[in-house]
Amino acid sequence: MGILPVSEQNVFFEGPLSGPWYSKHKTQLLGVLLAAASNFLISVSLSIQKCAHLRLACQTEPKPYYTSKLWWCGIILLVLGEVGNFTAYGFAPIALVAPLGCVSVIGTAFISVLFLKQTMRAADILGGTLAVAGTYLLVTFAPNVPQELTARRVQNNLVSWPFLVYVILEIITFCILLYFYKRKAVKHIMILLMMVALLASLTVIAVKAVASMITLSVKGKMQLTYPVFYIMLILMATSCVFQVKFLNQAMHLYEATAVVPINFVFFTTSAIVSGVIFYQEFQSAALLNVFMFLFGCLLSFLGVFVIARNKKEEHLQVPYIDCGHIPGQKLTGKIQPDSYSSRYGTLNNEDDSVKTQS
Repeated sequence: MGILPVSEQNVFFEGPLSGPWYSKHKTQLLGVLLAAASNFLISVSLSIQKCAHLRLACQTEPKPYYTSKLWWCGIILLVLGEVGNFTAYGFAPIALVAPLGCVSVIGTAFISVLFLKQTMRAADILGGTLAVAGTYLLVTFAPNVPQELTARRVQNNLVSWPFLVYVILEIITFCILLYFYKRKAVKHIMILLMMVALLASLTVIAVKAVASMITLSVKGKMQLTYPVFYIMLILMATSCVFQVKFLNQAMHLYEATAVVPINFVFFTTSAIVSGVIFYQEFQSAALLNVFMFLFGCLLSFLGVFVIARNKKEEHLQVPYIDCGHIPGQKLTGKIQPDSYSSRYGTLNNEDDSVKTQS
């Protein structure tokens, strides 16, 4: 048997680490690395902000959080991470960038153990393993779509009948949820986060369009003169503002351990669906690739839920007042505050004190 030519040998050994695979997915791989690094940077920024809040809470005279240099350092890293995520949409498909948000959840869990001295749980290790395995499948079986997203293509996609049907159904669903939220005062976590997800689907469509047109303009193919660029820019800003509003409402009413995993699943699902409908990202994908990609998403979802499950919230405020210097009180004595009045102690009524003295 003779030795096969080099060109024929490469056909048999083409894989995730081969030269042909790299040259074919080079731009997409750049978006993946940028999204992963940005989400890890976001997890670092959140941990830094939490550390700043813990330090301020331990001071004898707590100052506002915005006076802390450490807190501002976390905010700067958060902004850099979000800018990196925004840029990643210009190089990789929505279906690939959106699920990589699990990197932020994994990073936050392990950074909390290393630097905030929290206890490492078996659930953190299991959830991190599931999420890493899911991320590997996402990167390997992600759809390979052309990245030349011009303004004319965005215009054509805006008036395509699949997207118009999708937008009409989304508007109807959002109006129904908003009716229950406003008129019926139903503020269930599912209703709030479903509204966030519906808005997020429009946000990621606009973000990818804006990021791609800016990327092409930087390369020399000017796209910023088209009106559709400014339409998508306004859509991105508007949907993002209302998305943050409802997400903050959910964070105010419910614990972060419940909001974070549910929001991640809803956001990722809506982003993938919007990418499929608006950008036809799975149009030429093989059935096996679609199945393995969805299986990777499922593993990432499970990983995030396992990490967030039964994770206790830390309370920064001390729920008692030290009265060691009050006459008649021991140094270890504490007076519990009465949550129903402005007084402290056990005498809630002046009449009761009068009766006791008499």
